[in-house]
Amino acid sequence: MKASPFSLQLFLTLFLLPGLGKSDPDPLQDYCVADQNARKSFFINGAPCIDPSEATPRHFATSALSKPGNTKNLFGFNSTLTNTANLPGLNTQGLSLARIDLAANGIVPPHSHPRASEVTICLKGSILVGFVNTTNFLYTQNLRPGDSFVFPRGLVHFLYNVDPMASALALSGLSSQNPGVQVASQAAFASRAPIPDEVLKKAFQISASDVARIRKNLGG
Repeated sequence: MKASPFSLQLFLTLFLLPGLGKSDPDPLQDYCVADQNARKSFFINGAPCIDPSEATPRHFATSALSKPGNTKNLFGFNSTLTNTANLPGLNTQGLSLARIDLAANGIVPPHSHPRASEVTICLKGSILVGFVNTTNFLYTQNLRPGDSFVFPRGLVHFLYNVDPMASALALSGLSSQNPGVQVASQAAFASRAPIPDEVLKKAFQISASDVARIRKNLGG
């Protein structure tokens, strides 16, 4: 029996659908250690590989997350992320790690990762975490050392150190070697070029002076 165009299209859709949910493509070999010396004359998904026979244990190890980050900034946090520069062996493996340092009352402001889900474990302090789903429902939890929390891919989420006196520390695993990050407040008020004032006034129900003040505070 000859397949109709509709049934063929349906087959192809169902065949391709599982791959659409993946953040990074699957590797086609055991590993693809990033070549730091490759010419950047073209862009690919990931980084070019060195000859696999030249890989050494140091390509799969890093101390990038061993030192506290500088939290002296507007929000009082620092995120140190593994990448192909400080951990070449993670290239094409579809994952990364982030060390999150929070000053007293520091916050990782509402943000999202377009290419990754995230699981966070609190290592020190007391951290209020939460995310908002697409029906605008807030899921939140106060984490103590050893507690973990999952942030689904692409959803707006935050971490807040509730202690006004002591710092906090968390470690996050993300399901992409390049998860991307978009901070909601900076995307809205500190974009280049700026979003028109009339759009922001209408969207946030604020005045022109509010827009100017928030932009100034966020460096827009």
